Amino acid sequence: MSFTLKQSALKVSNSVFDKRSSITCRSLFLPCLNLQNNPKRTLLSLSKPLYISSFQSFNEKSVILCKAYEADKSPSPAAAEAKSEAAKSVKIGIYFATWWALNVVFNIYNKKVLNAYPYPWLTSTLSLACGSLMMLVSWATKIAEPPKINLEFWKALFPVAVAHTIGHVAATVSMSKVAVSFTHIIKSGEPAFSVIVSRFLLGERFPPAVYLSLVPIIGGCGLAALTELNFNMTGFMGAMISNLAFVFRNIFSKKGMKGKSVSGMNYYACLSMLSLLILTPFAIAVEGPHMWAAGWKEAVSEIGPQFIW
Repeated sequence: MSFTLKQSALKVSNSVFDKRSSITCRSLFLPCLNLQNNPKRTLLSLSKPLYISSFQSFNEKSVILCKAYEADKSPSPAAAEAKSEAAKSVKIGIYFATWWALNVVFNIYNKKVLNAYPYPWLTSTLSLACGSLMMLVSWATKIAEPPKINLEFWKALFPVAVAHTIGHVAATVSMSKVAVSFTHIIKSGEPAFSVIVSRFLLGERFPPAVYLSLVPIIGGCGLAALTELNFNMTGFMGAMISNLAFVFRNIFSKKGMKGKSVSGMNYYACLSMLSLLILTPFAIAVEGPHMWAAGWKEAVSEIGPQFIW
């Protein structure tokens, strides 16, 4: 009896020879084969690898028992890595699309609230408070794993939170004074601020193509500012300050948070909570409960209870 297994680059496992049988094993790969009841000469041709586990020879008739198991059907490491990279790209794309869509909804509702209730400092504070509350509930109910942080983490996070607070409030102030579209056109100039700050403060150098790509961005922002019918300097400056603040937030985050093993979601949650603590006293000082109460009554009387929604 003879087995010929068609496989290349295979190693010999066990071979059993006697007077009337020969086995040629060139594979480490096969499902369980029991050939003891097949006295005929057999040619077994396989197109996929099978691992041979053992051979046994029985009595004078030289019956051979071949035990094996099928090879793993998983793809090669290169194919698996390529598939993993593709899945990662799709996942990041979904994150970007979701972020963009929710940002659109947020801006629309934010503008509606600011039109009826023009107190951007309180609105900014409530946004941070809602985000912080959602994450606290998620941690308490184990929906999200609470981060393992210490005092050093909060110290490193503090400058990031200051910049985040300024950028958040400035953007909301801008939206309260001008159209949402105008605010975001100006905020689209953030890459230009990032390159300029990184070049002159951090000494980073960029290829010429990067600088050239900033020309249409800066030109577009300037053109939008010149042609805006309802131009407001407070709204324009708020968007510009927000750009600068968020650039510093990113710089502080990269420099101060290296080596901190906190997930992105938990990092942003901690950032929102610390920003809330920083912003609350300033919101009270700038606007105050008396202004908020008066504005609340006016908004409810003009719009009705649906304003709360």
